[in-house]
Amino acid sequence: MNRKILLFLLIGLILLPAQRAAAQCKLVNNAFKDGEQITYDLYFNYGIVRARAGAGSLTTDLVNYKGSSVFNMRMLLNTSGLAGGVYTVNDTLVSYVDMDMRPLLFSKRAFEGKDYSIEVQSFNYAEEGVKVRTSRIFNGKKKFEETLTTNDCTYDYLSVLALIRNLDYSDMKPGDSKEIHFLSGREIVNMTVNYNGTAKIKANDGQTYNTVQIVLTIYDKAFKNKKEAISASLTDDSNRIPVIINTHLKIGAIRAVLKSVTGQRN
Repeated sequence: MNRKILLFLLIGLILLPAQRAAAQCKLVNNAFKDGEQITYDLYFNYGIVRARAGAGSLTTDLVNYKGSSVFNMRMLLNTSGLAGGVYTVNDTLVSYVDMDMRPLLFSKRAFEGKDYSIEVQSFNYAEEGVKVRTSRIFNGKKKFEETLTTNDCTYDYLSVLALIRNLDYSDMKPGDSKEIHFLSGREIVNMTVNYNGTAKIKANDGQTYNTVQIVLTIYDKAFKNKKEAISASLTDDSNRIPVIINTHLKIGAIRAVLKSVTGQRN
């Protein structure tokens, strides 16, 4: 075989995994559109404490990011009242997701308890794979700033919500799962999207929805144990509106229950 042809074949084989990964990360968005706005009532769960906690929102807009149209997703979680006195949560999560549902930039600014943290993750898709620049500042001190490279589709806390809203659950049975990858601080860890069937859920807008039950489980590479990170009830229609979102904190959990929704895609 001609040496030049052989060289091109070898280069192609080397680049194939990264190119295949980049293609596999692409997903068609059928669930949401520019202008969707969802508001939530928040509840704080800690031991036997079940208290009204405050308000939350999830807003999606179409914006320009580095010359391209992308989705800007913003989630706000703000506690108040009794729950705020027990454990303060004032979090702002922002994610830029391209039209193929791939994360581009994520930031989280969080007041939780007495701590304040800033986390930033930027994603770049290249021939050598997915490069992720991740950093965290905790109570004014830089904890880390690193660049990670992977051939796997990897998601942040907010872009994973765009992902699960667009996955196809039609062929899944309760107990089935799909594996993805999740950026936890400066580690890329395994995460599974677990399908737990369907259920009727009454929301705080007075309506009862048929929902798909999803649980996201993180597998910690260091300790080999798993934990429930996020669970969600999504409307069992093409909009996949999150009716309930449970997010675990350092202590207890925040439960967001749908209060209102406007700007649905379908």
